[in-house]
Amino acid sequence: MAEETEELLGENMSFWDHLEVLRWALFRIACVMFVAFGLWFWAMPHIFDDFVMAATSSDFFVYRGLTAISHGLIKFNSDFKVDIINIEVTGPFMIHIKTSFYMAAIVTFPYIIYEVWRFIKPALFENEIRHIRPAFLGGTVMFFIGCAVGYLLVFPFTFRFLAEYTLSPNITNQINLSNYIGNFTMLIIVMGIVFEMPLLAWLLSSLGLLRKGMLREYKRHAIVGLLVLSAIITPSGDPFTLMVVFIPLYLLYELSILLVKKDEVEAEEEQEDTPVTES
Repeated sequence: MAEETEELLGENMSFWDHLEVLRWALFRIACVMFVAFGLWFWAMPHIFDDFVMAATSSDFFVYRGLTAISHGLIKFNSDFKVDIINIEVTGPFMIHIKTSFYMAAIVTFPYIIYEVWRFIKPALFENEIRHIRPAFLGGTVMFFIGCAVGYLLVFPFTFRFLAEYTLSPNITNQINLSNYIGNFTMLIIVMGIVFEMPLLAWLLSSLGLLRKGMLREYKRHAIVGLLVLSAIITPSGDPFTLMVVFIPLYLLYELSILLVKKDEVEAEEEQEDTPVTES
């Protein structure tokens, strides 16, 4: 079937041919997702406490590591422990399915990108293929880096701050399992998407909607916006925590500037400023 698909891609295709290729692409994605989901569903009971629930205890290696490298700047409560409760009969089973599905989606992201690339590749020119191929590869790597930042930094800091926040000593915090898993998966996936900023900037630049001069002109505004976004992601009064999130976002912005095309005027000015060496 793969050979037939390649033959179709090499010919002039009708609307129904495109739908046929898309149907098989979606079918392959569904098969890979199903296999990945099955593996995660089998493994989840063995890793749930040490992986998904790790941030609920002071034994989490991120807490201990940041305490060590900050030399006392960050002081975590050594007896931090949050008991997650379940109030629904079907809660554990549905969480098992939900968590396995999201983890499978994250792991199979490169294959999904590959299928998207195969589908749109026949519509591109050779020079566009040369530029877009590394963009897809880079976007995949940045997505996983973003997910890692979400799991190792953003979610633990956010969860710990909110879990220890008390409005009144008469209130006992009891965190629902469903709410915990929802925030866990959301922040990890959101950070993975946020780290696609350079790829998005490059694509907008290729479409002529964004230029390097624009990003440089509004850099101060972008810094303020990124600080606000960092504060929303990690609602903590600790400036170190804010910087932990802000610095990667700012570096992504700088990387976006490097990838975005130059304005024609800006390119001409650089050529004029370049000294001409006499031979």
